[in-house]
Amino acid sequence: MTGISKFIDHTILSPNAVESDITKVCEEAKKYNFKSVCVNSSYVKYVKEALAGSDVLTCSVVGFPLGAMPTEVKAYETSLAVKNGADEIDMVINIGALKDKKYDYVLEDIKGVVEAAQGKTVKVIIETCLLNDEEKVKACELSVKSGAHYVKTSTGFSTGGAVLEDVKLMRETVGKDMGVKASGGIRNYESAMEMINAGASRIGASSSVAIVEEEIKKNKA
Repeated sequence: MTGISKFIDHTILSPNAVESDITKVCEEAKKYNFKSVCVNSSYVKYVKEALAGSDVLTCSVVGFPLGAMPTEVKAYETSLAVKNGADEIDMVINIGALKDKKYDYVLEDIKGVVEAAQGKTVKVIIETCLLNDEEKVKACELSVKSGAHYVKTSTGFSTGGAVLEDVKLMRETVGKDMGVKASGGIRNYESAMEMINAGASRIGASSSVAIVEEEIKKNKA
């Protein structure tokens, strides 16, 4: 399809989304060849079946959106999502524990999900809008140490979304070998490309179709 499409996790996490909304997102993902469809864990099996025959991955959020549940609960949700067909897991850290400097707890929390994911890609949502720079760096360092595959800026459900400076800081902290996902408030092609140029290797968006259509128009111009 297009250059940017495989950077995009086509996302539908709205609490009032119904099956027809999920179906529409899956059809769009197949049409535009997005990297994945990202949904709440109860829809994983449905999405996996809807995407059958395509190379679009099924992505599930875990511990979403607050991250404040016990590690055992996150691990169970992860194992169930994987059992139901999830290829990727986007988990939320325990933000309060990080701010309390309970770094061993945060590390074990992430590791619990990584282990439960059984080798599937794990993205760690650090919710940058609630952290200072020191905390962002520490969250990224713990994510690297945990064996996770990506750090991710935001849930999109808190006080802010992806910010260029945060993406740059995250990329600088994790190095070139770990993924960085920018998510939250990315609604057009220009902002998506700014995030990619700043170091993002994946984009989480619900405005994915508009982003790709804008790229198609630019390529035709």
